[in-house]
Amino acid sequence: MAAQRLVGRFSSFPMVKLEQRPPSTASQYSTIGKDMSLSLKSTTTAAAACSSKPPRKLPVLLFDIMDTIVRDPFYHDIPAFFGMSMKELLECKHPTAWIEFEKGLIDEMELARKFFKDGRPLDLEGLKSCMRRGYSYIEGVEALLIDLKKSGYEMHAFTNYPIWYEIIEEKLKLSTYLSWTFCSCIMGKRKPDPDFYMDILKHLKIEPACCIFIDDRMKNVEAAVDAGFIGIQFKNVDSLRIHLSRLGVVIDTTS
Repeated sequence: MAAQRLVGRFSSFPMVKLEQRPPSTASQYSTIGKDMSLSLKSTTTAAAACSSKPPRKLPVLLFDIMDTIVRDPFYHDIPAFFGMSMKELLECKHPTAWIEFEKGLIDEMELARKFFKDGRPLDLEGLKSCMRRGYSYIEGVEALLIDLKKSGYEMHAFTNYPIWYEIIEEKLKLSTYLSWTFCSCIMGKRKPDPDFYMDILKHLKIEPACCIFIDDRMKNVEAAVDAGFIGIQFKNVDSLRIHLSRLGVVIDTTS
């Protein structure tokens, strides 16, 4: 690639930068900053880059779940459940208990025992009920998943979440659209651990540039890009549709 930098703006789309990089046969994009700037590694779209491996339809789509597909009750509902502000909750909860729960290192009974640093009791069933009530699809996302499924794309969850993902599944039936393949509680690892991303590639038997990863958290997207994935930071469903389309993902919107 010529040693050049092209900076431009679409009329209603984030800034695009063309940077000098090593030669590549596939596109890689990283989302950087609030305006979701994209770093273009080559001009070949993700779909075209992966078109040499039929009959599997590529790219494979990997979705974070919380606050990307499903509303996360922890930030919206749980402080009120405990009668605290978020700041108070973060100050008094155990610093690693939830992370251990997400990695499957402890079960929910152990979580209840150590949730608060001072050992106060936890209403486990009340907490689970609060979480269950709070789970809902983010506006417009289910319709996108329906369209992507109609288009024949392979989709997987790639999420940091404990065994309570089963509650989400029971309520929202996400498996209608994607597989709960890569949950931290199953894999024993959490994003942005690089090994988690490598395990996904081993499982899928696929090149990283043939995967599009969508997550609301920039640090997870950046880790995916570092591993060779195509990364999109989720902001809302309309911008996600635009990004996917410009990456060569053909979305069937017919009823």
